[in-house]
Amino acid sequence: MTTTKFQSIERLPVPDMPSKSCVAIHRLPGGGGFLWGVATSRDLSLDLPGQARDAMAVIDGYLEAEGIDRRAIVKCEVVTTDHDRKPEFDAVWQEWMPEGYGPVRSFVESKMPDGDLVELIVTAVLPAEKA
Repeated sequence: MTTTKFQSIERLPVPDMPSKSCVAIHRLPGGGGFLWGVATSRDLSLDLPGQARDAMAVIDGYLEAEGIDRRAIVKCEVVTTDHDRKPEFDAVWQEWMPEGYGPVRSFVESKMPDGDLVELIVTAVLPAEKA
């Protein structure tokens, strides 16, 4: 996939909808910056915990591409089709997020495309030495 750039923002477009990005990176002039990424599961046959794990793996790939890890996430918005399943998601989250590095997180219910059960939207910080 090719990225597009506007000033200091790099974007990784969604292949079947290039007017939408799955990752945007803004590098600050003095170093450092921010990564915004969105992910859903690549396998919609999975249950909610399975889709959550797969979406988290997609986020891990975005972070790894920038040389950072989950500890750099400062905010996560979780969108789900059923708010009552939050305990199931929270169990997967606890396995994934390193102790002591929990970002600000919201959990909201919304209509989503058929088969999608969860979507993650993260903001992560790029350290100055990675800019």
